[in-house]
Amino acid sequence: MIIPLLRSVLFECVRFPLTVTFSFIALLTFPFKPLTRYRIITRWSYLIMLSVSAICGVRYRVIGSDNLPSEPSIILSKHQSAWETLAYQAIFPPQVWVLKKSLLKIPFFGWGLAMMSPIAIDRSAGVRALRQTLEQGRERLAAGWWIVMFPEGTRIPPGQRGRYHVGGAWIAAQMGAKIVPVAHNAGTVWGRDAFIKYPGTITVSIGPALDATGRKPEQLIKEVEHWVEQEVERLGSARHS
Repeated sequence: MIIPLLRSVLFECVRFPLTVTFSFIALLTFPFKPLTRYRIITRWSYLIMLSVSAICGVRYRVIGSDNLPSEPSIILSKHQSAWETLAYQAIFPPQVWVLKKSLLKIPFFGWGLAMMSPIAIDRSAGVRALRQTLEQGRERLAAGWWIVMFPEGTRIPPGQRGRYHVGGAWIAAQMGAKIVPVAHNAGTVWGRDAFIKYPGTITVSIGPALDATGRKPEQLIKEVEHWVEQEVERLGSARHS
């Protein structure tokens, strides 16, 4: 326990100044086009990923990359930790996230996030939030962005399952977009709200794409949930013994 703790302390000593520095860099990217802003700001994520790998031994591998469609699609992913919000920027094509508007108010981190063209919603708005996501989602896909959504809505600890909300599948069906289900086991080494990061190799598994055209959202989300949860169970723990 003492070695992972010391490594995690060292990682935070690297992460915090990087985050502060890039928050100001992010603000300076405002005059640039969205994709240019994205490519500059995501250098932060790459540096954080390199740091946590070198310091804490948190590495990753990707399987199923050949399942990625050639056109922009909607990623419906398991959400276990903060790790995937960083790693997906390196794994998938340029993307925007559907997220809580309140995240944009977080000092430093939220500043950079706001510059990356997210679809920021008020979850309590109900139907209005869905309509906003649909309207802005159409614009983002048409501009060549992928959309990342976490259908459980929050981080779920390994071994547990949240309720899969139908919103992402409904939006995909409305837009006639493809859905890419994604599973991983990041939470076993980088836990929800956990300070200590344990060494291990995270596996990100990309499932076969689902064409949402003409499909019922309720059936689509059931298929996503079935595949993701079975795959998470199959992957098991990423932690090195």
